[in-house]
Amino acid sequence: MKSVITKLVVLVVLVVGFTACSNKESEKKIAALENRIKELEGGEAPTKTAVTPAKEPDVKPEGPIPSFEWETTEHDFGKLNEGDVVTYSYKFKNTGEAPLIIEGVRPSCGCTAPNWTKTPIPVGGEGVVDVKFDSKGKHNAQNKTVTVTANTWPKQTVLRFKTFVTPKDASK
Repeated sequence: MKSVITKLVVLVVLVVGFTACSNKESEKKIAALENRIKELEGGEAPTKTAVTPAKEPDVKPEGPIPSFEWETTEHDFGKLNEGDVVTYSYKFKNTGEAPLIIEGVRPSCGCTAPNWTKTPIPVGGEGVVDVKFDSKGKHNAQNKTVTVTANTWPKQTVLRFKTFVTPKDASK
């Protein structure tokens, strides 16, 4: 009888011990994740597990800087039928004092594919950012952006376009 009680007590201690360890480990992981979520949301984390250095604000570079002069930064494709693919060319001129280099172009959604002048644009030279929009799977009003990053000041320019996509008739 004593042997059975001893084995039972040892078993309970082991179970409690393993459970307690995993709970403490889980609690630590949960606390770390909660702190990270608070940081990402812009709030103060109740307890900091790691110090993340603050991003320094961009500072206008010294010396000659290139500059965009866009014909337009907005475009309206009007009404489209679902499945239509359309393209628009955002044209610009470098009115700055140094060659302009587009470092990248990022669309706001996968339905938009950009292409741009990849070579340096000399002072007074012209370039283009072509934007292709595929309306497949899109319905009603669409407002999209394309962010252009270049060696200009400010570094980013946002191009916008809108359209209204008429859905395919489901009865066909």
